[in-house]
Amino acid sequence: MMESMRIADIESHIDHELVSKQQIEDLIQKTAVRISKDYQGKDLMMVAVLKGAFNTLAAISQAVTIPVQIEFMSISSYPGQKTTVSNGDITVRMDLGCDVRGRHILIVEDIIDSGYTLHWLVNELKSRGAASVEVFALLDKTVRHEVEVDVKYPGYTIPDEFVVGFGLDYDEQYRNLDSIAVLKSDEYLTQEQNQGESA
Repeated sequence: MMESMRIADIESHIDHELVSKQQIEDLIQKTAVRISKDYQGKDLMMVAVLKGAFNTLAAISQAVTIPVQIEFMSISSYPGQKTTVSNGDITVRMDLGCDVRGRHILIVEDIIDSGYTLHWLVNELKSRGAASVEVFALLDKTVRHEVEVDVKYPGYTIPDEFVVGFGLDYDEQYRNLDSIAVLKSDEYLTQEQNQGESA
């Protein structure tokens, strides 16, 4: 079996590991059991928010024991590349290619930050006529919530630190790390300062 990128491979970039590969796998398995039971006999569609939630969607969809339809959206509340702060402005980059009316939707999220993106998405899918809209989030920065979000399948609550791995990136890097880790601040602060100076 091929090995994925580990903390040891990029140790100089990482401050510390926050959620291990084993912890992720344990959470996915426990959550999959609940989802399989809750949606037994229902027409379930999993919707992942790209790019970050791709790993989480792949893991949870393979762990459930019921048929699911998989769909993707690309939406963002981040003002641009190379920034770690969300401003709440929603941009739809890629919409769903199917009708959700009458469908049971499970939104698969990698991380909840301010909550703006998720709050908007839940309301948007409900407005399109979905029978139900629930959320599974691998990670949740509850201290940063600026709007109320209801997560039926919660993952790990994490502190207000910039994390990468298992789909989460900084400047499109580190998504392939097999665990969740805190990026050293000089990895992103230096780039943001340089970007500001050149603007």
